[in-house]
Amino acid sequence: MKKIGIYSVLFLFTAFLSSCGIGTALVTNHNQNATEVHLSGNNFKVIDQVSGSSETSYILAIGGKNKRQLYENAYSAMMKKANLLNGSKAVINVMTEEHFGGFAPFFVRRTITVSAHVVEFTR
Repeated sequence: MKKIGIYSVLFLFTAFLSSCGIGTALVTNHNQNATEVHLSGNNFKVIDQVSGSSETSYILAIGGKNKRQLYENAYSAMMKKANLLNGSKAVINVMTEEHFGGFAPFFVRRTITVSAHVVEFTR
């Protein structure tokens, strides 16, 4: 009986100190265009790392934006920071991270962060 009490207290202590968040990351090629770039030579340099983020909240599973709209907002914020207008630059290694936090199902906050590297071609 004493062991059950110790295990119960240990379990409650662990549950109390644990986080209520879940995080995932996804690395995909979101640029589905026909541009072909060869990066075999030393013809580029990495000049920056940019990221954009968007978040929404749900109360009792109601409200907020859907996942696609969150991704589009985060991606457009990242592209504004990339400043691709002058020079021969490209965005590579696009990674999408998603984090859920809160106390489900009463309150949930979803955050999507998109990050990438900006490269500039020298030749």
